[in-house]
Amino acid sequence: MNKFKYLKILNNKKIRYLNNYQKNNLFVVFLHGFMSDIEGEKPNAIFKYAKRNKIGFLAIEYSGHGKSSGKFTQGNISKWTNEVKILIKKIIKNNNFILVGSSMGSWLALNQFRYFKKQIKGFIGIGSAPEFLENLMWKKFTKKMKNEIKKKGIINLKHGKYEYPITNQLIRDGKKNKVFNKKFNNSIQLTMIHGSKDEVVPVKYSRKILKLFKRAKKNLVIIKNGNHSLSSKKNLKKIINELNNMIFNLS
Repeated sequence: MNKFKYLKILNNKKIRYLNNYQKNNLFVVFLHGFMSDIEGEKPNAIFKYAKRNKIGFLAIEYSGHGKSSGKFTQGNISKWTNEVKILIKKIIKNNNFILVGSSMGSWLALNQFRYFKKQIKGFIGIGSAPEFLENLMWKKFTKKMKNEIKKKGIINLKHGKYEYPITNQLIRDGKKNKVFNKKFNNSIQLTMIHGSKDEVVPVKYSRKILKLFKRAKKNLVIIKNGNHSLSSKKNLKKIINELNNMIFNLS
């Protein structure tokens, strides 16, 4: 069983994380998706891989998610980006690392390039969803839904069997965190993995991320019939294989 830990940060917030510390080594940092946590199949598979191969690992659970403290409705991209930054500085320190972002996690990963330009050696995106709040939510809201969220400050959005409480401040903050208008000059290893049948985020989002990096060694992996989560054993094997290839290329 994985041993989760907690780190107290700003305003006594407790952020849950999972790590495998290896001194003076390359780390893999896993950033989960919207309303997800660090108990899923992907972080678990990457954690096991890192442990087997004596590679540093850190998975971070943002406030309002899983068992980290705080209310989800008080969170936003800026706050979660800052929490990731704090934990990387505290736990990884000056070690180099590869970012692995799942869905929204890729948005938070892209934001980390503001702070760790020299330490980030690679980035793997899985069903990446930068700017999804504006493009995949707000722009698809009806006039009635937009009026409701402006008036009440919140709307409960149903997607399949799940219900997401979407706040006005979350949408507004998302607009302040645009990444598709930026250019990244980092000479990194860059791999985008996307399911061909992703029902949540179109493949074009992964293609757009690749275009942001002019000097990176780029790779686009489209998994045939793959959905958004890519959490089946077969798909996890492909993700681990791409991570392993990246680490080999960096060694």
